[in-house]
Amino acid sequence: MKLFEYQAKELFESFQIPVPERCLIKDSAELDHAVTKVGLPCVIKAQVLHGGRGKRGLIQLAEKKEDAKKKTAEIITRAENMPSLLVEEAINIAKEFYVSITADPVTGNIMMMGSAEGGIDIEEVAKTMPEKIIRSYIDINQGLMPFQARAFLYDLGIDQAMIGQGAKLLINLYQVYLKHDAELVEINPLMVTADGKFVAGDGKVSLDDNALYRHPNFSITREHFEDDVQYAAAIEGIPYLQFSGDIGLMCAGAGLTNTVYDLVNDYGGSVASYLEFGGPNYHKAVKAMELIMQKKISVLLVVTFGTIARADVMAQGLVDAINEHKPEFPIVTAIRGTGEEAANDILKNAGLDPLSDTEEAVKQAIKLAGGVPVL
Repeated sequence: MKLFEYQAKELFESFQIPVPERCLIKDSAELDHAVTKVGLPCVIKAQVLHGGRGKRGLIQLAEKKEDAKKKTAEIITRAENMPSLLVEEAINIAKEFYVSITADPVTGNIMMMGSAEGGIDIEEVAKTMPEKIIRSYIDINQGLMPFQARAFLYDLGIDQAMIGQGAKLLINLYQVYLKHDAELVEINPLMVTADGKFVAGDGKVSLDDNALYRHPNFSITREHFEDDVQYAAAIEGIPYLQFSGDIGLMCAGAGLTNTVYDLVNDYGGSVASYLEFGGPNYHKAVKAMELIMQKKISVLLVVTFGTIARADVMAQGLVDAINEHKPEFPIVTAIRGTGEEAANDILKNAGLDPLSDTEEAVKQAIKLAGGVPVL
């Protein structure tokens, strides 16, 4: 679960990480109060969960109250699915850095990353200037030690006089990561003010969904999703993604799904949406069909390979879903695994043609969608 910037900064502040004076508003009617509280000049920020806000004009600096009104209106016009705006004091910035703590995808160790190229896309820095990225690995049994934090800041090029307060900030950031079961905590930019203080200019925090029960102050809401379908899927616990193509995918298992997705593209088709139909969700075919039908698709491709998630149960669930929702689009199936023979009988009795070759199923789906599969 991703937190909005205002939530991340509330979390930072509770761990004594300096953040700007700020005020959260729902609409322009609350702007005057916010500007009075934070002062001028101020920065107006759309509270949305995707990156690139600055490039899209969703972060604006206002020198005067009239500027603030005008730029707030611009942001409201440009932003989609924006529940609120954050009005902040403008900070006199001398230097910007990037710092984050996350899990290293290769080793699984806790990794602290930093760069003196703060305030810009860290992905672009990693791609074009990898030497600018500094990494330090944290022993979870010991935690982030003061000497390690100080060495990290020294490598970042932090002024010697500021390393003490910087080490305290990093140790507190590590506590945010550890105590909230985070997948990522990030400050970008970590600002150094003209008078020599650190301030978290922006904050990103992503919590492990499986640990949310331990953090009742954070919960998934409609505001966290682009549309009602994604929200409904999340509440149901069904992974769901939307794309721009015309083939709907109901698959079992992330690895198989990635393979099917690649096959669809390799053979000249395009995916409209993906829904996880396996694991703990293999009994939820009726709900899965309801969700997949919310976005227009030309054909539904169902590909599974179940061991614990039984093929015959998924096949029967699919037939039940068809009977209940009566979809108008064609359905292509390749349901394999435990109980496969019974699954084939169930599908045949329902008028479906069970396939055993995934690539053949992909080609047939592309053809039914109106495309010409690449051979």
